[in-house]
Amino acid sequence: MPSPKVSALTREQINHSARSFRWNRQMPKWSVIVEGRELPARPLVLDAAGVPPNDPTNSHQAVAILREKGFEIRYQGRSLTDDGAVSASESEFEQILGRLRGCCVGGPSLIEMREREHRDDKE
Repeated sequence: MPSPKVSALTREQINHSARSFRWNRQMPKWSVIVEGRELPARPLVLDAAGVPPNDPTNSHQAVAILREKGFEIRYQGRSLTDDGAVSASESEFEQILGRLRGCCVGGPSLIEMREREHRDDKE
């Protein structure tokens, strides 16, 4: 259960804290988009509430609070859908699909190669 100060946070307090929030470490798995910036979810919530880093509020609780306040939540850089599932962006999907197409375009097909091997074996 989040601490009382964390539970009482408002969207305005989070926005205010995000304006001056600086993070120079590796981005944790859970992050939030505030005014176009990706910030770590739990550290931002703790900063906005004015509680120390050892506060018992965990990342999942911080994410729940941020989601409740209407912020966009990300897990490992990917946006979450409304049901909490991680959604790969369409552009990522297109990139993967393009790579798959690229490896199959060009040279002879596997069937052609196999038929050629059989012809060479018979001769």
